[in-house]
Amino acid sequence: MSKAVEKVKKNIMGDAIIETLKTIYDPEIPVNIYELGLIYEIKLDDEFKVHILMTLTTPNCPVAESLPEEVKEKVKNIDGVNDVDLELTFEPPWTMEMLSEEARLELGLM
Repeated sequence: MSKAVEKVKKNIMGDAIIETLKTIYDPEIPVNIYELGLIYEIKLDDEFKVHILMTLTTPNCPVAESLPEEVKEKVKNIDGVNDVDLELTFEPPWTMEMLSEEARLELGLM
């Protein structure tokens, strides 16, 4: 695969990953995890393995086990993704300032 084709494929897959993440919601807040700011980083390597660095709204979040697993499974099901490495972090801790403008509007904070 040429470098140009590979770059286009990575861009398309990156968009697909973000769109997939926007279908996953924190059950306590009616906003998707991407707009909530829970996704800190998405990397796609040359073998189409995805690395996601994410957090939760609190370390004691009731979905601490199920939400990261849901993220991993849904991203893994994207056509072309070979594997998903999900890392959960609490540094920096999530705050309301991490909400996107869309999430702020959805929650009536603007």
